[in-house]
Amino acid sequence: MIQIFLVGLCLLPLTTWAADEPADSAARNWPQWRGPLGTGVAPYGNPPTTWSETENIRWKVTIPGQGHASPIVWGDRVFVLTAIQTDQTLPPQEESEEGKPAWLDPKMPGYVYKFDILALDRQSGAVVWQRTARTEPPHEGTHQDGSWAPASPVTDGERVYAHFGSRGLYCYDMEGELLWSTDLGDMTTRLTFGEGTSPALHGDAIVINWDHQGESFIVALDKRTGKEQWRVARDEQTSWGTPLIVEHAGRAQVIVNATNRIVSYDLADGAVIWECSGMTANAIPTPVSAGGIIYITSGFRGNALLAIRLQGAEGNITGTESVVWSYDRDTPYVPSPLLYNDMLYFLKSNDGILSGLDVKTGAKHFGPQRLEGIEGIYASPVGAGNRVYITGRNGTTLVLKQGARFEVLGGNALDDSFSASPAIAGDELFLRGEKDLYCIAQD
Repeated sequence: MIQIFLVGLCLLPLTTWAADEPADSAARNWPQWRGPLGTGVAPYGNPPTTWSETENIRWKVTIPGQGHASPIVWGDRVFVLTAIQTDQTLPPQEESEEGKPAWLDPKMPGYVYKFDILALDRQSGAVVWQRTARTEPPHEGTHQDGSWAPASPVTDGERVYAHFGSRGLYCYDMEGELLWSTDLGDMTTRLTFGEGTSPALHGDAIVINWDHQGESFIVALDKRTGKEQWRVARDEQTSWGTPLIVEHAGRAQVIVNATNRIVSYDLADGAVIWECSGMTANAIPTPVSAGGIIYITSGFRGNALLAIRLQGAEGNITGTESVVWSYDRDTPYVPSPLLYNDMLYFLKSNDGILSGLDVKTGAKHFGPQRLEGIEGIYASPVGAGNRVYITGRNGTTLVLKQGARFEVLGGNALDDSFSASPAIAGDELFLRGEKDLYCIAQD
């Protein structure tokens, strides 16, 4: 069901770059989770539409360990995080009276892991440097489909930030020297589903959301020193939403998706600007924004999509005209939506079923449309070159023509399984699989 009100004014999406770089450097790279604009789009990207294990593969490199952190790209470097199981074992842990839930990773109780960041050469895939941030056993389990390195790194072109959740946040220079680190404590996640929030970077601040079964909070740190700028308590249980930072009317807002309330904080001091209810449990997708509107989705045991106008949004905006339209069908559980030109693309739950809506009105252009050949989707869709790329866990990526009409340009299969979201920079598409990292580029 769609509810439509008025559409508002302009919003500037998040972009970050080093002070000595041209203003479009971030846009030509992939510096963070969901790309340079936070929408899933590479505005200067033009990767291939076809590939296979023997076609249009510039390089394929095995990444040690396991992780679902999406790669990021800046200049001649590709950065990726991983958790590497060591040979060091721990004494067996007793099970709870209820027993271990069936979805927990059976590896969890017994091993120590190394939590590493790797910098690879963009042209060859060779490892330029690799650093171990911490070596320790996870303090609790993770979902059988999850990993202990789920958070994507972020960079401003001068520093790269590796977030390992309960294992800490680490700031390196581009050559791998550790500049600072901080430990925010241990998360206790719902049903030990594991962690998954990436940091958000804007100006001089790096923001971490910390929703769990304990005392939840959101914190902003000085990106140069790691010193806390502010910390605000949150009335939330576990969520996995990466904050979106946008500028509107001269003020940067930190917008966080969660189960109880969507909340916008002032980046300057953490003060609440507005809040809104309406999401489902287990909120995961990251919001996207354009044209003065924030689009927020969730899809676990229910369906929710809200389009919120920033102009005039203050206090509790639930049920007000600040919610310009809403949609309650076929929304995503894990994958974040893709906002490309005048279209909002999103998947149903974790399935290969796609919908495309008009961003201004919420009118449906197509969907729910089944995507043939894809089985299971955790990776978020990305866009470039007037094309949409959707990658499944079975190794298949479908390429669609961007626009109101559903049109498949082709399907491409690789030998790996993909849960991490793709990254696009220039003419290259980077796919991080369970085993290998692929650089896909025209032969």
